[in-house]
Amino acid sequence: MNVFARSLTDNLASLVKQIDDQVAQNASKRMRGFVVLLTDDPDAAEGELKAFAKKHGIKNVPLTIYDGIAGPANYRIAKDAEVTVNMWVGLKSKANFAFARDQLNKDEIAKVVAGTEKILN
Repeated sequence: MNVFARSLTDNLASLVKQIDDQVAQNASKRMRGFVVLLTDDPDAAEGELKAFAKKHGIKNVPLTIYDGIAGPANYRIAKDAEVTVNMWVGLKSKANFAFARDQLNKDEIAKVVAGTEKILN
């Protein structure tokens, strides 16, 4: 599972924390995930990302930075998506969620977390 985000928000923190918990609970099923902050200023974002991980107790999901707000071309991240979540099994996409600014909320987070069942074997 991967999460691409263009900003660090409280709702993103909630999503990442719940994914972090899912990864911990499903370690025996080899569930993995990572979060990528898309930014045009990676030097400034590095400190913000470290503080974000510490503040929210993220332990099982690596948080990384990608230099470029558009993100990697091969992931085809929508330019208007604030948060994009992809769930994979091998090289096959099983679920994809994209949220414009302010669309990620408690209900949508619950749908993403429930969607993890699609990638658990």
